[in-house]
Amino acid sequence: MSEYLSEVTRALRHAPGFETIGEDECRLTRLGGMTNLVFLVEARQQNIIVRIPGEGTQEYIDRAVEANNAQAAYAAGVSAKVLYVNPDTGLMISEAIENIETMTPDLFATRIGSPARAGAALAKLHGSGQVFQFRFELFSMIDEYLKLLSTKDVDLPEGYHDIVKAAAPIKDLLAARPTPLAPCHCDPLCENFLDDGARMWIVDWEYSGMNDPLWDVGDLSVEAGLNAAQEMELMQAYFGAAPTPEQHGRMVIYKAMCDLLWTLWGLIQHADDNPAEDFWAYATGRFDRCKALMNDLAFAAHLEAVRAG
Repeated sequence: MSEYLSEVTRALRHAPGFETIGEDECRLTRLGGMTNLVFLVEARQQNIIVRIPGEGTQEYIDRAVEANNAQAAYAAGVSAKVLYVNPDTGLMISEAIENIETMTPDLFATRIGSPARAGAALAKLHGSGQVFQFRFELFSMIDEYLKLLSTKDVDLPEGYHDIVKAAAPIKDLLAARPTPLAPCHCDPLCENFLDDGARMWIVDWEYSGMNDPLWDVGDLSVEAGLNAAQEMELMQAYFGAAPTPEQHGRMVIYKAMCDLLWTLWGLIQHADDNPAEDFWAYATGRFDRCKALMNDLAFAAHLEAVRAG
């Protein structure tokens, strides 16, 4: 961590109470992060999270929106307290949430009750009454990502435009059957959920905005690789009862649509040579899963359930 110590210490000096912190007072632990540098800093008997934004992220992330929404998520009681944020640079410093496990697909499968705790956390966020800046508009974002990709040296997976065309009736269906918008995370990777065994916390608000709340539920199911029983546990905790066919159908629609969108995000990371992982494999894997779900015979029944209301 020595190569980051000076940079992180300088960043931490922006936070109240740490203006004079020295490098010798900081102990760093690198945390996960697909596009940013994230560190747990132990300093002056406190645990602090320092997030330094990755290069190029300003192309597709509005840091002022993120700053506002992170603070609103704290007010909703589901996220960490923000100690300092600079909307111009993207630097964010937050209190660390103690005694937690950073979730993974394996932990969602093995930590008893974790899907239910995640569902309860999402329900608390969505029902909080907080108003996030930015409207997360799925199909507009697809268009924006395609436009951005047109400026980069990268190919789309074979058949991507065919699937986008097949999704057009879904766009019309969702427009015809709108649901009240809620403050949503919009990027519910497993690693953005922190579990203390009694409740789940949610962090990282880069893509957050007002959205159909079932986007978060469907996307989390995909990210966590939930099986049918775990998915039902998630939904029952979220709704406080078994989901209706319309609710279940809307969630499944968003399972497909999140893969459609994040395929393009992965291609942007691939084109930008992000070394965090093999983003070509990430993108094509998500696209293949999207195609498989949309081509499944049960998918039409879910669409009809939403259409019927």
